[in-house]
Amino acid sequence: MAQINVDVNGRPYAVGCEDGQEPHLVELARIFDQQVRQISRDMGQLGDTRLFLMGALLLADELYDVRNQLAGLQAEVSRLETERSVIERRAVSALEAAAVRIERLGSADV
Repeated sequence: MAQINVDVNGRPYAVGCEDGQEPHLVELARIFDQQVRQISRDMGQLGDTRLFLMGALLLADELYDVRNQLAGLQAEVSRLETERSVIERRAVSALEAAAVRIERLGSADV
């Protein structure tokens, strides 16, 4: 298990992670640090616990919104796939009907 140091609101924190996950964890810490620093600018200096709580809640709110958007997009994809399937079935039926008519026309000429 790897251990790295990340800075949040100007303070270093030692954090453990799986080997190879260090760059990902550093990026997550950077995002969290930006959130915490923005809260500190907006609300003034609060204790780390409150800053971290507010940062976590705001990020959780963003995650909630993104999950709702994703669910909406997944529903739209499902609807479009169903619609495509219906259209494909109609197209196949139309082609089959056209083939039957062409065969009839061809046999009528003979």
